Amino acid sequence: MNRQTAADDEKRARLAAALRENLKRRKAQARARRAEEATVQDETPQAQAEPNRS
Repeated sequence: MNRQTAADDEKRARLAAALRENLKRRKAQARARRAEEATVQDETPQAQAEPNRS
């Protein structure tokens, strides 16, 4: 039973590491998207950003 416990511990450690890496990657993607959106909004001329609704 000791061997099974060690295998379970190794599996949990691998899964925890994979989860941390996935979270880091997703956070980096979200930051990149926010930065890209901010850049696009800054480059959009005010007349295009708020069309005149007459």
